[in-house]
Amino acid sequence: MNNLHPDSHSSTLDATHTRRRILRDFAKVNWYAVGTLIAIGWLGQINSIAWATSQRITEPSVPTAQREQAQIPTLPPPQDINSPTEGVNINVPNPFAPPPPLGYPEESPQRVPDTQFNEYVLGIGDSIAVTVERFPDLNFSGTIDLQGNILVPLVGKINVLGLTPDQVEDRLATAFSEFVVDPDVTVVLAGLRSATVTIAGEVTRPGYYSLAPGSQLTSALQAAGGTTNLADLRTVIVRRRSPANNSIIEQQIDLFTPLQNATSLPDVRLRDGDSVVVLELETGTTTDYDRSLASRSTLATPQITLRVLSYPNGRIGNLNLPNGSNFMDALTSLAPSLEDANLSEIALMRFDPERGKVVTQEIDGKAVLMGDLAQNVPLQNEDVIVVGRSFIAKVNYALRLVTRPFSDFLGFRNFFENVGNVFGSGNNN
Repeated sequence: MNNLHPDSHSSTLDATHTRRRILRDFAKVNWYAVGTLIAIGWLGQINSIAWATSQRITEPSVPTAQREQAQIPTLPPPQDINSPTEGVNINVPNPFAPPPPLGYPEESPQRVPDTQFNEYVLGIGDSIAVTVERFPDLNFSGTIDLQGNILVPLVGKINVLGLTPDQVEDRLATAFSEFVVDPDVTVVLAGLRSATVTIAGEVTRPGYYSLAPGSQLTSALQAAGGTTNLADLRTVIVRRRSPANNSIIEQQIDLFTPLQNATSLPDVRLRDGDSVVVLELETGTTTDYDRSLASRSTLATPQITLRVLSYPNGRIGNLNLPNGSNFMDALTSLAPSLEDANLSEIALMRFDPERGKVVTQEIDGKAVLMGDLAQNVPLQNEDVIVVGRSFIAKVNYALRLVTRPFSDFLGFRNFFENVGNVFGSGNNN
């Protein structure tokens, strides 16, 4: 039996009761915390349900079919690109399309004074000579390199691409001012670059041509084979880019009046990138225009080619004559036999590009030989001379069988070559 002191036993009981009370209080606190968390979760769910319910109540009622249809995105029906669309600009320029040729630009060219049109702009390959008054050591000559620069004494490289000689003078004066006082700079062209130009319109061989430096307009026309018989030398257009705003500017050159008045031709020098357009003679504007004079000039095609269909072999043959020749020249070159050929019945056939058909003129060759000027008509390139009544009748019959009009000179030429081969074979059908 243990001998415990009464006080120590009571102390032990008190400690035991204290621990049990602390455990009960802690358990109550834990249950309170768990209950609080559960209550908070329930309240959140209740609020979510209430909010969703309020949204369903406030939204208008939509049928189920419409709701399902609204969830499926719909695309607009395809439009026909060939049909005009209201409110849509069909003529939207394509940024990837090549630029139009300068000869026939989309924008309207501007006519400017001669001084502005002839203002020269430096480019790659041009050479300049620079003189600085009172400072001869700064004088130099140079050629613009591929980067558009020139090498300047004391300064180094300076870009002058796209500048006029006057603008180069100002730029060099500013650069030399760092080394000398009040430099007086003079810039002159020492050498010009070659020019690649476009020649279009009524010329024998339209296309692109590389011309010698400083070439004139007349040289360009001769390089393109000369002008045709349909060319209007009173209106030859030269177009180029303006150095000010890169717009297209043009100048109309009259080459016919100097020929008519026996004066010098205008001195128009072409530059790199220029475009030359020779316009066609318009109907009703040829009253004061001498086609024969224009054809015999050095600006026109130097030679024309005629086709002759005659006896004895009946085949088509070529006859080359100087441009500006008349019917008498053709008869002289043919030297027909007066016994075999019926010179009183000759047909001159010419293709009319405006109407797309063959125009026939009957000519009395004997009257031409006797000096009848009314019968001595001027000839044009690709004219066809048919000698003899029988041949004229056959050709006219073949022309009536052609249901489709000729579209160009090539079809006209091929027709007579085939006709000549058929007639030459002896086939009269």
